[in-house]
Amino acid sequence: MKMDTDLLHSPVVGLTEEEEVDMADWNLPLAFMKKRHTEKIEGSKVLAQSWRMKDRMKTVSVALVLCLNVGVDPPDVVKTSPCARLECWIDPLSMSPQKALETIGANLQKQYENWQPRARYKQSLDPTVDEVKKLCSSLRRNAKEERVLFHYNGHGVPRPTVNGEIWVFNKNYTQYIPLSIYDLQTWMGSPSIFVYDCSNAGIIVKSFKQFALQREQELEVAAINPNHPLAQMPLPPSMKNCIQLAACEASELLPMNPDLPADLFTSCLTTPIKIALRWFCMQKSSKLVPGVTLDLIEKIPGRLNDRRTPLGELNWIFTAITDTIAWNVLPRDLFQKLFRQDLLVASLFRNFLLAERIMRSYNCTPVSSPRLPPTYMHAMWQAWDLAVDICLSQLPTIIEEGTAFRHSPFFAEQLTAFQVWLTMGVENRNPPEQLPIVLQVLLSQVHRLRALDLLGRFLDLGPWAVSLALSVGIFPYVLKLLQSSARELRPLLVFIWAKILAVDSSCQADLVKDNGHKYFLSVLADPYMPAEHRTMAVFILAVIVNNYNTGQEACLQGNLIAICLEQLNDPHPLLRQWVAICLGRIWQNFDSARWCGVRDSAHEKLYSLLSDPIPEVRCAAVFALGTFVGNSAERTDHSTTIDHNVAMMLAQLINDGSPIVRKELVVALSHLVVQYESNFCTVALQFIEEEKNYAVPSPANAIETGNITPSRDSPAIPRLRSVNSYTNLRAATSARTLNKSLQNLNLNEEGGSAAFSPGNLSTSSSASSTLGSPDNDEYLLSFETIDKMRRVSSYSSLNSLIGVSFNSVYTQIWRVLLHLAADPFPDVSDLAMKVLNSIAYKATMNARTQRILDSGSLTQSAPASPTSKGTLIHQAGASHRSKRPSSPSSGSPPMPGASSSSFTNEVPKPPTREGPPTRPPYTPTLGGQAPHSQQFPRTRKMFDKGPDQSAEDGDETAAHRSFISATLQTGLCDWSAKYFAQPVMKIPEEHDLESQVRKEREWRFLRNARVRRQSQRITQRGVTRLDDQIFINRNPGVPSVVKFHPFNPCIAVADKDSICFWDWEKGERLDYFYNGNPRYTRITAMEYLNGHDCSLLLTATDDGALRVWKNFADQRNPEMVTAWQGLSDMLPTTRGAGMVVDWEQETGLLMTSGDVRVIRIWDTEREMKVQDIPTGADSCVTTLSCDLQRSLVAAGLGDGSVRVYDRRMGPNECRVMTYREHGAWVVKAHLQKDPDGQIISVSVNGDVRFFDPRMPDSINVLQTVKGLTALDIHPQANLFACGSMNQFIAVYNFNGDVISNIKYYDGFMGQRIGAISCLAFHPYWPHLAVGSNDYYMSIYSAEKRLR
Repeated sequence: MKMDTDLLHSPVVGLTEEEEVDMADWNLPLAFMKKRHTEKIEGSKVLAQSWRMKDRMKTVSVALVLCLNVGVDPPDVVKTSPCARLECWIDPLSMSPQKALETIGANLQKQYENWQPRARYKQSLDPTVDEVKKLCSSLRRNAKEERVLFHYNGHGVPRPTVNGEIWVFNKNYTQYIPLSIYDLQTWMGSPSIFVYDCSNAGIIVKSFKQFALQREQELEVAAINPNHPLAQMPLPPSMKNCIQLAACEASELLPMNPDLPADLFTSCLTTPIKIALRWFCMQKSSKLVPGVTLDLIEKIPGRLNDRRTPLGELNWIFTAITDTIAWNVLPRDLFQKLFRQDLLVASLFRNFLLAERIMRSYNCTPVSSPRLPPTYMHAMWQAWDLAVDICLSQLPTIIEEGTAFRHSPFFAEQLTAFQVWLTMGVENRNPPEQLPIVLQVLLSQVHRLRALDLLGRFLDLGPWAVSLALSVGIFPYVLKLLQSSARELRPLLVFIWAKILAVDSSCQADLVKDNGHKYFLSVLADPYMPAEHRTMAVFILAVIVNNYNTGQEACLQGNLIAICLEQLNDPHPLLRQWVAICLGRIWQNFDSARWCGVRDSAHEKLYSLLSDPIPEVRCAAVFALGTFVGNSAERTDHSTTIDHNVAMMLAQLINDGSPIVRKELVVALSHLVVQYESNFCTVALQFIEEEKNYAVPSPANAIETGNITPSRDSPAIPRLRSVNSYTNLRAATSARTLNKSLQNLNLNEEGGSAAFSPGNLSTSSSASSTLGSPDNDEYLLSFETIDKMRRVSSYSSLNSLIGVSFNSVYTQIWRVLLHLAADPFPDVSDLAMKVLNSIAYKATMNARTQRILDSGSLTQSAPASPTSKGTLIHQAGASHRSKRPSSPSSGSPPMPGASSSSFTNEVPKPPTREGPPTRPPYTPTLGGQAPHSQQFPRTRKMFDKGPDQSAEDGDETAAHRSFISATLQTGLCDWSAKYFAQPVMKIPEEHDLESQVRKEREWRFLRNARVRRQSQRITQRGVTRLDDQIFINRNPGVPSVVKFHPFNPCIAVADKDSICFWDWEKGERLDYFYNGNPRYTRITAMEYLNGHDCSLLLTATDDGALRVWKNFADQRNPEMVTAWQGLSDMLPTTRGAGMVVDWEQETGLLMTSGDVRVIRIWDTEREMKVQDIPTGADSCVTTLSCDLQRSLVAAGLGDGSVRVYDRRMGPNECRVMTYREHGAWVVKAHLQKDPDGQIISVSVNGDVRFFDPRMPDSINVLQTVKGLTALDIHPQANLFACGSMNQFIAVYNFNGDVISNIKYYDGFMGQRIGAISCLAFHPYWPHLAVGSNDYYMSIYSAEKRLR
């Protein structure tokens, strides 16, 4: 963060200095701000997809009931003269009555057959009640569960009655006979559709509903009363699935206009184009189209189903418009039911919209049930009128002169409207009206390319858009288009399918069924396809093979593995990532694909991705190798060798910088553990034995300065390392209260702790340190035990296992898992704990079963009652919530974590120690909380319970839980798939000049420039004194590291394992949280990352772990962004340098070193180690400073030497200079950041030396105070400050003059300051922060008038 203006050449010449720095801020890269750091790694919430018709239906039978009685008018209707006469476009009076009736029936059937040619049609002309009954019953019988249509024309009979009857005839046509709708319902059953073309038809609809209700009430009564007559009858069908279309309201008569057909409603429903054109000609506006007459309309050329002809095009436009009106007006579920479920019903309802428009113009209101909102005024009808107008205006010339037909611009214009909606609209708005039309356009080759392009852009708006498009019915269209061979459609179709599958992966089955996968295989294999399209193709294939065996088979046949392997090293990272995921999925639990991979040596080709610069790609490679070894088929020697190879390759990622990679690694290794369970059980037992017999010299017992708890820091103290997730840290054990609970524990511990002394290390799996995992399971192996095993395994040799070859792989993988269980990132360690505990549990269970079977007798003691200490730990340890009530014999809850020695005391024996036993004996299955293996014989019920539990209950719960199943997952693949569901074409928020993110960033950069400008004025004038105390407060812990935020008035103060944030202007505490490092470690360094923008805080602890935090000091809960093992093999020593770091924002490089023999450089962009520079010394590195311009790194060491390294050179020649002038430990070495910058270094003895990196000797030496404990150098002002054991601070300028000596705190009592534990200058302001061993934290500044 410390930058000099003259180094940062701005691309724009002639800027003032302050603007130039602003440019520099914009150009600085940001660390740890990628999606993988800011988002939770999990898939998107699955939207319930309602578009798929669960119950597609067909109308299979149609009853056409015509009651015309030609020539005899019914008594209750007085007809006008002239009157509407045509029935099915036939004048009944133009032939004999019987012939007319038959012709009309035949014609009606033809009109219906245009819409549904495959149905069975039965005419019933002027029927009796019995004929109707016979007809309906037989049609229902044949239709079974499908739909039946009942068409009723009642123009020759009286109007329907209020009692719910329609009229038919008696045998000899002397009487009208009523037919009850109730009976009709019974014969027709459900599902049915009824069309009533008669006056007052709305009455029938009302009666129908009343009868349906009456039926339901009768059924309810019958259901309660078994003696009811209906109770014995078969259930009558529910009338809910019945649809009705009626020509008019209950009080209305049909129009009698002689220019219209008598069956206007039927004409609208069955011959919509014909009636629509006639009606158009009858309007006044048609006079504007010269030469168009009713006779001309009859002569329109073409066929309805040929879209290239005028008639076909009009029909197509009509379909598009009515569909669009319905989609825009109807509720989604009703639209699906009426317009997408059944072809005939959809056609009738589209035509019903026309009927409503035409009949309303004659004061008639058609009725439907379910009722539709009115649509006759919808704006789209004007588009229809225009299309008809354009078409009809061409007719005279086409018919008379035979000129060519010009196609309608309707579809092109609607696409333009859709495009306008896409480009001009705001984010939150109504869906585009034209969506159903876009669908229709996909049918036309002329507009298809444009329509697909616009559809893709629409789907890109997000999952909601995909759901909308699917609900319109896009699916069958785009599925069919996959059969097209047009190359220009490929990119568009691949994009559209990626969008669909990212939202609804259930389409995998449809694709395989229609051979759609072959399309994407050919796109992926096409080298001329751009990488992004191949990425989408491989994503689609990865969805097709995901947990879907048929898909795996099909893609394996299609040579997917070979195609993927060819592209593993493509320059496009997203393609590499998805190729690996796709491979991992095709051979997941599919052995033939695995062997195909083996033949192509897929695993070896995947190894190259394990060192990929992009963490997500490394992750995908680990996933693929994990499923590769995770196959549960039979093992041969060959496959075991391969598994071992893969395992050892994976083990190298143990210290990868990215937690997502390490999480995936745990899962991959867990597959291996499941495969070779028995071998791992053996290793586990071996380690458990070793751990019991080996006392590790634990640094936990060393009392450090600033350790609040009394010296009895025995392992029984709860250090809740894993609070379910670090986010709710404050809730569970905010470190603010942690220390209190520690003190309470220690004070109240005196009671029954005879058996527990700090030295008694076999208690390391003590109650309190058991780790609660996220779902609050209690673990068999506590963190302490695992941590100890990990350290044991590195001290002692484990050759005592059976055979050397066996020893190697499983032991090493076990060690890797032990290491991962101590991972600084909680998700990783939780997963690894699960795996280890699962095996440890199975191992001890198997061992126990063996042992008991051998001994044949069982010794068991009653559980001892816990002492007060036990209960106390129970309250203090927030991670212990026992899920069971206390056992009957002991008065407090059983404590799963609390074994009286290590957890390997298989059968609890009577206590032999003197003094009361302190804990109830521990049985792993207590409360069913330990994992359960499926392979145990059920008979083990008899052994592993203490007498205080009934044998059944615990075991049942145990049986349903397995710690690792083969399905342990990280959510990485689903999270990666989210990329395709989110908008890809939208400009990201940070690049949108108007977005809030961008405005906040501008504000921060202006603030930065102001701080730089104002502080520079002060430092250029020269600081003559620095003793004005502007802040003092007591820190919750002894300050060990302090760090000013470069631009905020905020300072971070770390104690041993927590960080406190103070606002030094207001003097108030902003935050205090626990860093999560284990008990025997301490924080030794801190850095602000991205200090110029969204700040993160990096903490380094002396076990080599680095953690990065966000959301601190701003009212939100601090969250861990990432954490990794910056240095492995750090030996935590009592007086080591711990871990030292230096951060370079410009390059995103982090230098780390400490109690090791190398300087390790991490690239935070790639989250991997880029370089190890050997220090060439035997002592620790105590301070680091780098200069990116010159690629130099200066390191001060514990032996007093200062060494300079050049990063650009090889490991053997990179040390370019060694200065050995200091006689003791170097406290600070600072490399100035400018081309001639010097190295300033200071040792414990107080000698300050100035070196020029080009000269072998120092160019200046100053002597300051002896016994230095802390020192800092101001990067801008030429000042340095020394803190000493002797309780004072001295501030010097570079000439060696003391400008201030601080010995007392300001204030009334002015007490002496404590021994200085740390101090730090602000990077810009002349402020000095000082922490001392008496917990106080103070800040001193230059005198007020300067500021």
